[in-house]
Amino acid sequence: MIIKFVDREEELKALRERLKSEKFELIIIYGRRRVGKTRLIIEAIRDTPHLYYLATEGDNLRYFKAIAERAFPHIKYIKEDWEALLHALKDKVIVIDEFPNLIKENPGIISTFQRAIDMELQNSKTKLILLGSSVSMIKEKVLSYKSPLYGRRTASLRLRPLSFFSLRDFFPEADTRELVEVYGLTDGIPYYIAQVKLPFWEWLDEEIKSPLTFFRDEVDFLLKYEFSEPTKYRRILEAIAFGKTTLKEIKDFSGLKHSDITPYLRNLIETDLVKREVPITERPTSKKGRYSLADNFLAFWFRFIGPNLSRIEEGTFSAEEIKESYDDYLGQVFEKVARQFLLRINKQEKPPFKFTRIGKWWHKGEEIDLIALNDKEKKALFVEVKWKDLNLREAKGIIKDLKRKSELTGIKYEKHYGIIARKIKGKERLELAWDLEDF
Repeated sequence: MIIKFVDREEELKALRERLKSEKFELIIIYGRRRVGKTRLIIEAIRDTPHLYYLATEGDNLRYFKAIAERAFPHIKYIKEDWEALLHALKDKVIVIDEFPNLIKENPGIISTFQRAIDMELQNSKTKLILLGSSVSMIKEKVLSYKSPLYGRRTASLRLRPLSFFSLRDFFPEADTRELVEVYGLTDGIPYYIAQVKLPFWEWLDEEIKSPLTFFRDEVDFLLKYEFSEPTKYRRILEAIAFGKTTLKEIKDFSGLKHSDITPYLRNLIETDLVKREVPITERPTSKKGRYSLADNFLAFWFRFIGPNLSRIEEGTFSAEEIKESYDDYLGQVFEKVARQFLLRINKQEKPPFKFTRIGKWWHKGEEIDLIALNDKEKKALFVEVKWKDLNLREAKGIIKDLKRKSELTGIKYEKHYGIIARKIKGKERLELAWDLEDF
């Protein structure tokens, strides 16, 4: 499957500049599976002579040499030895995808690469680019100060999902509402976006009913690749998906001990599958932290697919059942989109002031969806987000209640109030109001 290449211009430019440098480069590119690492590097090296190798779970040295021979025929005469091969490839562009597979096969490979760099490559023009989908392994084995490669890398890039606004490049014919519906399933993960066809609901119904649907095994595939105990991680993700947001709630739902849950949650955060957020008025270490799924695909899967796998196998489940409660599900998705929207217009300095941080707030049953602050200028923007069509009276009522809640936050800054909704009739009569037309 060819995934359309969009919205990675800054990363692509930076990589191409490194490839043109006159010195040795060790570049580490990592991020969760399906986020587009391979597509990015292939685009970057497209017009450059290179060796690209996708590591497997075994026999990598033999496979690597065979691939290297095709790219550079003189490698045929080099013995089957990592250091000898890297020496023979000096001044070349070498890309090793899924480098963690080499580490799993041979933990000593990191020290081997370190020796090759120190003895042969560091004073050359070699470009050694290592990619990895196992975020935890890359951070621990490659980027950590304990790693033999520590201090050798010249650049590292953690690739994040695309923004909601990138979906327009994939689906130029879609209206914004349909893009939000697509984003609720795919997030900004290029692989999932590439699966979707429009109209969205027709495609989803066909995909669910297909015996070859990627939905069936995708979550297990992700977890087994990243973690050695996927069942426990799946249970924690399921708890969060069902609205268990505190440590105690997750513990009670999953059946794991409190002391056991903490390292699992830390690993899930590290791999961009879960996020922990505190009220914007609190310190990062606050005990008021909440956990949520960082990935829309996981949220979608645990809400709609996981509980219905048996019916999907039997062919008795349809997308129509998802559609019945999808607007309710999109409430949280739209908050994520709204946050990106505010960040986007903040770059253009369009809000009432340019903010420097943004987050949520909650306390004792009261909640504000988004608060944007400029602490230097002592200005605050309070925003409610609604995945609804609102008339002017409803919108004014929401802002009135927002003003009430803003007094509970303890923020003493100059206050501004806004609302973001699916559709707001008469929005021009409000101080700050945005809907899908503005997106």
